[in-house]
Amino acid sequence: MSLDRRRERRWRGPLNDQQGPSRGLLVALVLACLTVMSLDSLDSSPIDPARRAVGEVFGPAEVASAAAIRPFTAVPNWFRSKDSMQQDLLDLQAENSDLRSKVATQDYDRNRLEEYDGLTAAAQSLGYSLVPARVVGLGPSQSFSRTVTIDAGSDAGIHPDLTVVNNDGLVGRVLRVTRTTATVLLIVDADSVVGGRVGRSMEVGFLHGRGVLGNDGRLDLELVDDTAVPAKHDTVVTWGSEAGGPYVAGVPVGKVTTVYSSLRETAQRAVIDPFVDFGALDLVGIVVPAGTASDRAIIEADGGLR
Repeated sequence: MSLDRRRERRWRGPLNDQQGPSRGLLVALVLACLTVMSLDSLDSSPIDPARRAVGEVFGPAEVASAAAIRPFTAVPNWFRSKDSMQQDLLDLQAENSDLRSKVATQDYDRNRLEEYDGLTAAAQSLGYSLVPARVVGLGPSQSFSRTVTIDAGSDAGIHPDLTVVNNDGLVGRVLRVTRTTATVLLIVDADSVVGGRVGRSMEVGFLHGRGVLGNDGRLDLELVDDTAVPAKHDTVVTWGSEAGGPYVAGVPVGKVTTVYSSLRETAQRAVIDPFVDFGALDLVGIVVPAGTASDRAIIEADGGLR
């Protein structure tokens, strides 16, 4: 045998000797695992005491380690929970604010609905079609005139010398218009003159404004017949004008509160308390001819909308 072969044999020999025990050890471990698995499958496993002993030794350590790392593992969940709670809080605050707003405005909304229903009833009782509009401004006090601005103009079919009413009675007449607004002269203005009729006696006369708003706003009625004496609490309505302008007939104006005689003019005068509260004007209706073209819904005389 050559020297190289002997060297190769000596080199490979120890390796082969080492591989033998390794295979045997592997087989032994496999057999041991199978044995343990078989024993563990029994109802009363002989390894249960060992398992309990291991649990008693390592259980407290596992609990302690879990408690130690729990704050770190809970940090992401804490941030997610905090963001969710903040969003829930914002949603609740918004809902609460909306509820408070509804509670605060429910009286206002109810009044507006009542005004609209009253305006619809007025259109039915008067027999006229009405263009609804909102009061959006008062005339300047330095002008010494009692006017209001409404949010309806020529686009809504409004033009000067149309009668303006609300659910209580006569408000005034249209003085001038723009495309989207109109100025209304109130009947309490000092320059306002309205033909009136006492409902009970049918006597006619002229209503003059005193230029005062609020609770002190009154009208003076001067009857055409000097001998006619209206009674207290008599109702006064509009006399009406030719072609219905500027005042249509039959609109309630107010009631008689005081009657007095003018010795100098030998005439009977009456103080009229208007039905309309001019210090709280909001929704009004402008009397328009049938078939008027408008950019908004018109309340018809039959109570419908057009």
